[in-house]
Order: sequence, then structure tokens, then C-alpha cells
Amino acid sequence: MKSINTNQINIISMAIHKVFSAKDNGNFIKTASFYELYSLLKTLKTSKGHFVLVLGTPGTGKSANIYQALSLLDFDVYDTFLFIDAHSTPQDVFRIFWDTLKKDMGAKSKKEVYKKASEYDLILFADPFLDSEYIDGDKMGLGLWTEEKGPDTFPLYLKVLYEYFKHYNDLKKVNIVAQTAWILKFRGVRYDILTDFGFFSRILVFLLKRLFDVVMISYTKEEMMEIVRSYHRDLDDEKIGKYIRKYGNRPRFIFEALDKETE
Repeated sequence: MKSINTNQINIISMAIHKVFSAKDNGNFIKTASFYELYSLLKTLKTSKGHFVLVLGTPGTGKSANIYQALSLLDFDVYDTFLFIDAHSTPQDVFRIFWDTLKKDMGAKSKKEVYKKASEYDLILFADPFLDSEYIDGDKMGLGLWTEEKGPDTFPLYLKVLYEYFKHYNDLKKVNIVAQTAWILKFRGVRYDILTDFGFFSRILVFLLKRLFDVVMISYTKEEMMEIVRSYHRDLDDEKIGKYIRKYGNRPRFIFEALDKETE
């Protein structure tokens, strides 16, 4: 990966187990999901017009897999970022998004943004875009904003869908990779509508696969054991299994729980 244009980001705070670049990955374990993602991203070097959605329940490590794959590829990547306020309306978010791109890319119009975007191997929408509250505590990313606004966010997605079809020909010259989740919070627990709701989630993913390239980040029990053990070599299988039963195949949540135990 040659460059990521996030030089203007002022890092104020960062969650310990959040991944904003390959250097945050630590002891990364390559799983079947990782190899599927890596193989797909590798094809983007020689083709354009791909829209890749990386799905996975919260805490699975979507960003970790994305950044690890990109660290092994000689790609010129534009890593998007977004800083919005809790009171921002869908119209505000859409405007701030384009204003941010135009300012950072030195573009005067949307058309010029699309042109400059086409010069990169891919445009990335990951944690600096979705979870930027871990970078600047006074702002938030699209993920938390969506979670707090709930159904009020739908106008934004309609605007994005309209933009997608309006500039479909421009997007044929651009590769986009997006860490994707549709978060619903219930009794303090964050769920992803695209992955955590059984048959309904499978229907949504089936529809997404008709329109986009989709990679689902998930792990077998054996892969999870290896991931946890790579950071906590002193844990036996029984204790790791206990955490997996409690938190599911979500490495970040398990690591956070283990950190609290040792505080």
C-alpha cells in the first residue's frame, strides 16, 4: 500500500483494539475469510468498477482483515475519513462528506472528485470513516451517528442510492471497498442487521450479492481459538471456549473482556 491520504487527521484518542491501519494489527492470524478477501482485493489492481462490501458482526475484525490484506498489496489507496456531530441531519452528513472529499483531494466539484478517485487503485471506507469518534472525541463517524439516529438515517441512504445511480458511469472507473454494517442497539448490545438476524440477514446479504462483491468475515471455532491464543498464550482451551460461548466469534470483544480481567 503506497499511501493513505489521512494526513489531516489529528489523532486524539484511540480504542486499544480498534484497527486504523496495518500497524495496529499485532499478531494477525490469516483465516479462510482473510484469504477470500485478499484474493478479491488482489484483482482490483488490474480492473475498475468494483464495489466491495466487507461484512461481519461487530467485533469480528473487518478493518483488521482489510488493512492486513492491503498491507500485502502494492496499492495506492485513498482512506476516507469523516467527522460529524451528533445533531447532524442526513443532509448535513451528505454535505460534510462531499466537502471533506473536495477539500482533502483539492477538487472543486463532485465530477473532479470522481476523476481524482479513479486515479487510485481503490477508495477505502473503514474505521476512520465509520468510527472516527475514536480519533476525535468531540466528533463521531457514520457508524455511531447511524446507531444513534436509527430510522432517521434512511434519507441519507436514499441520497447515497440516488448518487450511485446518477454517477454510475463515473463509478465504473473507481474501485470502492467499504467496511459495512447496519447497526441496531438493543438492551445495550450492538447487533448488525446484515449478520445477526438469521434468515432475514441472509436474505439481505443475498440481495447485496446481486449488486456488489461481498466478503463475509467470520471464523470457525478452531480459527477463533488460534486468534485468541496468539495474544494470550497462557489461556487453556477450556477458558478460551468459555469466552467464545459468551461473546461469540468476536475477537475484539473477547480481548476487551480479557483486558478488564487483568486491570
